[in-house]
Amino acid sequence: MAVEHLTKQTFLDKVFNYETNQEWNFSGERPCIIDFYADWCGPCKMIAPIMEELSEEYDGKVDIYKIDTEAEQELAAVFGIRSIPSILFVPVDDQPQMAQGALPKHTFKQVIEDKFGVVESDR
Repeated sequence: MAVEHLTKQTFLDKVFNYETNQEWNFSGERPCIIDFYADWCGPCKMIAPIMEELSEEYDGKVDIYKIDTEAEQELAAVFGIRSIPSILFVPVDDQPQMAQGALPKHTFKQVIEDKFGVVESDR
């Protein structure tokens, strides 16, 4: 499955409906990683292929989403995004954690294993 670009509406449906919930309540079935990015951002372009690779390597185990902070300014504001890329790691039954900057692929894999308890799909 490819990386999915989220709009406000798909975010409300698939991740968290912040309009109706005060407390964090994840709507997804699998853990997810959300990349807050902008088209003009150099470091964002550097991690785009990593996100694509992760979406293939963890297909069916981890959902990978991208949110264009220019197009979805409300979502960026809700999460207090001030620098991009900002990466939100969302486990199924725990609080999400935000990381800033272009992380190397091994760091993503480490978080997926440690925080999500997910190992890479067998090829």
